[in-house]
Amino acid sequence: MELTREDVKKVALLSRLELTEEEIDAQRKPLNDLLKQFEALQRLDVTGIEPTSHSMPVVNVLRDDVETESLSREQVLANAPESRDGCFVVPRIVAD
Repeated sequence: MELTREDVKKVALLSRLELTEEEIDAQRKPLNDLLKQFEALQRLDVTGIEPTSHSMPVVNVLRDDVETESLSREQVLANAPESRDGCFVVPRIVAD
């Protein structure tokens, strides 16, 4: 299956890309080459091979959830540019 100029225009439209006529012509070959590679992959016998989402096992490396001493309110607010009544003061971002 080879993409035509009209196919490339439609893909560009669906992708919300504004391509010039030269860019459309330039993209035909790389897209067609990519489709040929997918066609080659479709011819492979994958019987007995389980589908995977990653080529290597994915393992989360998490530390143990251990309760530790936390900072006091004074320590936390010590580096605050501005604080009031034990809270951070930040610029207002919601307009009236």
